[in-house]
Amino acid sequence: MTPHVMRQLWSVVENSQSKTLLQLDDASLVQWLVKQTLNQGLLDNHQADCLSDYIKSRIELIREMAYERQYC
Repeated sequence: MTPHVMRQLWSVVENSQSKTLLQLDDASLVQWLVKQTLNQGLLDNHQADCLSDYIKSRIELIREMAYERQYC
């Protein structure tokens, strides 16, 4: 996964409503974040799969960030 794709993903996370990030179950959150990142730029299937795996490994961090923004 390229640094550009990673920046796109984290930009999506930071600009998304905390409520959305916290309400979705893990699988739906991964799918939603991949879709939102795809909307930011073109990704091939391999990059989308890598992005999905990366998001899965960072789910707890994403939820913590959303929680902190919403309640602190």
